[in-house]
This record gives sequence, C-alpha cells and structure tokens, in this order.
Amino acid sequence: MDNLDVQVWAVDALGALAHETRLSVFRMLVKAGPDGMIAGAIADQQRVPPSTMSHHLAMLERAGLVRSERESRLIHYRTDYAGMRRLLTFLMQDCCQGAPEMCGDLLGGLACTGATA
Repeated sequence: MDNLDVQVWAVDALGALAHETRLSVFRMLVKAGPDGMIAGAIADQQRVPPSTMSHHLAMLERAGLVRSERESRLIHYRTDYAGMRRLLTFLMQDCCQGAPEMCGDLLGGLACTGATA
C-alpha cells in the first residue's frame, strides 16, 4: 500500500473514531481485550438502540478497527489490534525527526494491567 492509500485509510479510521459513541465503543472493546463483547451487551452498556449501535459498529469495522464474528444468532465484536497498531504507527512514524527523546516516554501514560509478554 503506498503512502497516499495509507493516508486515505487513516483518514477513514480517524473519521470513524471522530464520534463520541464510536470512540467510547472502541475504547470499551480495547479494554475488553481479545474476548471482545457481544453486540447487544455493547448497545446496553452504551445505552444506544441496537439498530443505531449496528451502524456504529459497522463503521468501526469498515475502518479496520474492529472485527466481527457471528456466533449462532449473536455477533461478537473484538478490537482489530493489527488495525489499531497500523493507525498508531501511521500517526507516530515521523515523530522523532532524529530526536528520539521527543517520543521516548510516549507510552509511559499507559496503565496496562494485563500480563506482559
């Protein structure tokens, strides 16, 4: 994928996150980890009607930030970690401009509580 294609994709991904509900859902799915959540539970927690939530989840999925998997009658949503890393890499790839100390503590604000690999 060339730089223009990556930039177009990044604009779509950022556009999908540029809505209060979708940003909140994305963060909820990141927090849920690899297990993800069922669509109905997401809608309930966000206090959004299921049809409206389906629209939001579809936008996040088209942007490459979440994945869905049908399990019988339920749809399970998970963060697409590869898509999330791709977006973060795009945003940060030119950060340092030869001065790595500028970005050195960028991840220091993360409070990951899960097991480390």
